[in-house]
Amino acid sequence: MIHFFRKLRQSLLEGNKFNRYLLYALGEIILVVMGILIALQINNANEDRKSAIQEELYLRRLLTENREDIRTFTQNIADLNKGIETIKGLSKALTEPDHSDEQLLLAARDFFQYGSIYPVFSSSTSTFDDLSSTGNLKLIRNTELREQIVKHYAKHKQISEWIRVGTEWALPNDAPFTYSNSIMRFEPASAFLFGDQLPADLVAHLRDKKIEYINNAAVHFWINRDAIDRLESLVLDTTIIIDEIDKELNR
Repeated sequence: MIHFFRKLRQSLLEGNKFNRYLLYALGEIILVVMGILIALQINNANEDRKSAIQEELYLRRLLTENREDIRTFTQNIADLNKGIETIKGLSKALTEPDHSDEQLLLAARDFFQYGSIYPVFSSSTSTFDDLSSTGNLKLIRNTELREQIVKHYAKHKQISEWIRVGTEWALPNDAPFTYSNSIMRFEPASAFLFGDQLPADLVAHLRDKKIEYINNAAVHFWINRDAIDRLESLVLDTTIIIDEIDKELNR
């Protein structure tokens, strides 16, 4: 084919048919441009297809991680609620006269095991971090969904920071209380380190330091309560994100 066009061009030049040669040259240019445009279109179509595949992979990873987050947040909320119940139990055992010594000791042990634990925040952000650091967020073509995802993970950071601030506020008060009252003797795992202890002595200590123990329990109550509220809000937000991603994948 190339040989044919070369011969045609040569014959036009030799025959002094310059106008025809110009038309031929113009046609040849048009053919070349059309070929380039078709090649670009095919290349763009391939790139769009690759981007769509990559977008789907990212969305499915986000879907998996957010479903895992729901389970994590729900378990954290359950643990914090259990801690709050032990806080309430200790308060009742210290303030209500109808509670026996045995009930007070049990309430104190439950509190130190569950209620005095600080809330933690843990979430799966590896896919979002990947999208952000590589600039691949633009692969998510639905701009509204993309903005929702960005705001969603900004909320993760806000809640993590809020819980950290609460912990740092409480620790300077909690640590001296823990040490000065030797609360580890109420923990079954470490009680043996303190030698034989009479239950009556432990009860007397708890009643004598009643206000200190209630103050400490109140600190953990407010930290836990605030963390629960924020995690419940994040569970709702995560549920919405899961639903939106699922809709996008099924379009």
